[in-house]
Amino acid sequence: MAPSIDINDYRGCWVFVEQSHGKPARVSLELLGKGKDLAEKLGVDLTAIALGDALGSLPQELIAYGAERVLVAEDPVLKDYRTELYADIIAAAVLDRKPEVLMVGATPIGRDLAPRLSFRLNAGCTADCTGLDIDQENRLFVSTRPAFGGNVVATIICPNHRPQMATVRAGVMPLPEKDTARSGEVVPLNVQIKEEEIQVKILETVEAANEGVAIEEAERVVSVGMGGADPETFARIKELAGLLDAEVAATRMAVEAGWLTHDSQVGQTGKTIRPELYVACGISGAVQHTAGMTGSKLVVAINKDSRAEIFKYADYGIVGDLREVLPAIIEELKALRG
Repeated sequence: MAPSIDINDYRGCWVFVEQSHGKPARVSLELLGKGKDLAEKLGVDLTAIALGDALGSLPQELIAYGAERVLVAEDPVLKDYRTELYADIIAAAVLDRKPEVLMVGATPIGRDLAPRLSFRLNAGCTADCTGLDIDQENRLFVSTRPAFGGNVVATIICPNHRPQMATVRAGVMPLPEKDTARSGEVVPLNVQIKEEEIQVKILETVEAANEGVAIEEAERVVSVGMGGADPETFARIKELAGLLDAEVAATRMAVEAGWLTHDSQVGQTGKTIRPELYVACGISGAVQHTAGMTGSKLVVAINKDSRAEIFKYADYGIVGDLREVLPAIIEELKALRG
């Protein structure tokens, strides 16, 4: 059995910041925004913890996004993510400094790291959260997440173990405003690990070729459902996206049918996005999809079924056949652009 702890010894709110080449992941910045709100409710500081090599101005950027303190482990051996190494360093920092809350982005790295940390620290971890709050009366971290295919929302607390942990999907929380006038503390963590002592060796790193912007970071998104999943209509959807300077996304069924890859999937089993404009083309509006796009600021839906659920989420709805509606919109946009 793990040794018992005094939960009253644990104070502070932490965010693990995932980064690549010194650039923080968007979800980490979103968590700093939410973390600042949670820290204020707890009456504690917000701490970011970042690992890597040649991080440059990253600590100052994290302070500008809300951190009061940034713990930095910077060493050539940390250039690439390795589960065991990152878990060793973060777990040691947690045991030493005892935060009561630790949040991690639900990225591929976060989903690998958080369970390992949870096991090592004998802590509870709620995965893929869509809401975070503080029960101030009992000083508990409250995590909410959809369950049973989105039909219910589970509210989860961890009263007897610390830190209380959660992973959060990108796009669920708004991106905070950056304030370069903020000041904070940067604390280096001592890393005494040599490359030859690490069991996992990185032989080569290949970055995936990416056209355009990731859909979770795009300001405009045109999304295709099975109502637009034929070659002619899909070509029109891509043309519309080009005219709008938008990225193309898809529902799960359209992805499974092979029209786009999983990286472009929006919904409970895909990505959560918050674009300025979301155009839904031939999408029915099932909760499995809408759970990933309800944060969109302006939603335009096109569907030939006037009773489609997607219209409940739309600011503007067009009832009509995509094969007729899309060419008309495209021609109008071309005319407006001269």
